[in-house]
Amino acid sequence: MAKLRQIAFYGKGGIGKSTTSQNTLAALAELGQRILIVGCDPKADSTRLILNAKMQDTVLALAAEAGSVEDLELEDVMKIGYLDIKCTEAGGPEPGVGCAGRGVITAINFLEENGAYEDVDYVSYDVLGDVVCGGFAMPIRENKAQEIYIVMSGEMMALYAANNIAKGILKYANSGGVRLGGLICNERQTDKELELAEALASKLGCKLIHFVPRDNIVQHAELRRMTVIAFAPESKQANEYRQLATKIHGNSGKGIIPSPITMDELEEMLLDFGIMKTAEQALAELAAKEAAVA
Repeated sequence: MAKLRQIAFYGKGGIGKSTTSQNTLAALAELGQRILIVGCDPKADSTRLILNAKMQDTVLALAAEAGSVEDLELEDVMKIGYLDIKCTEAGGPEPGVGCAGRGVITAINFLEENGAYEDVDYVSYDVLGDVVCGGFAMPIRENKAQEIYIVMSGEMMALYAANNIAKGILKYANSGGVRLGGLICNERQTDKELELAEALASKLGCKLIHFVPRDNIVQHAELRRMTVIAFAPESKQANEYRQLATKIHGNSGKGIIPSPITMDELEEMLLDFGIMKTAEQALAELAAKEAAVA
């Protein structure tokens, strides 16, 4: 029997992480893999494209209704979506109240104790933003997710977040089995984006798993609450996600302990690529533009 693979998708908020993960998991399901998604974002949007539905009821919300998480059954919190993918959402408290990371811990413990991890090949965690909160770092800290895939782009803050997440992986790599599986660049059409993604991967000591091109078909599919895999299975973009899924499927046991860089090194990398101008360069370019307008 194949070993259960527990993977996690991390990345800066708004980078397209949930969209990328759901399309990739749909493609993995096409390969015959049995999948459980554990949504670890309070927005509870980690499963909507798989379920073709609005936000599903979360573990925390259902536990509050029932009185406690002990009063729930597995079928209460789990729904079955595209190609029999199992879907759960941890949920979070009302905005401004409590720790959203608490839902991650509660949900994972409940799912493990109630047999949700049985009869699946992959458990996938879709985790909010950056590794700053202990709750959101839980899949790394508690050795739940052993393969981390960081979704990033060529934007400065996405690169910064990717490097920061690598620091979180490094912190817990020696005490557990967590490893960085690689980077996934979700194209934003910024300058020298592919080259920057490859350069950061090289500095971290990992692979750029795949460069996902930007395509408006992703938005068309999302408006219908569908993955591109289901909405336009013959499209070029669907095949990009299939390539990504195939690469992840073949990446078992190939994760690394990352070597994150300093903020100074990150800025130096951007300067080397001509992306981040010096103050003098930026002011000179601004002055030239104003002179041209005048």
